[in-house]
Amino acid sequence: MPNRRVAVMSPQTRLAHARRRQRGRWRPPRLEAADAERALQNYRRQRRRAVGALLLLFAVLAGLPVLFAVWPALDHTRIAGVPVSWLVLAVVPYPLLIGLGHWHLRRAERAEKR
Repeated sequence: MPNRRVAVMSPQTRLAHARRRQRGRWRPPRLEAADAERALQNYRRQRRRAVGALLLLFAVLAGLPVLFAVWPALDHTRIAGVPVSWLVLAVVPYPLLIGLGHWHLRRAERAEKR
């Protein structure tokens, strides 16, 4: 007799599937014309600001190889026995990315309050 395959899922998943069958298809809410226009303006404003944040993200991530090419001495300089290039690669980007995310979030929220 071949082994029978059994789907294993949590009770929450089973409950979610059961609710979905009961409710039918989900439909996005319809907005009034004025609200739809305001939502579209907000979307465009936030998208423009996201492009700026993405450009900065690209500059940070693409700037690291450029930094290493411009200053090859970073490989030979050591702090506490660790090459500075490794520290720059492993430590510096993360606070910058967190700051960039925070900056972008504040700008997006500001655009939404308009």
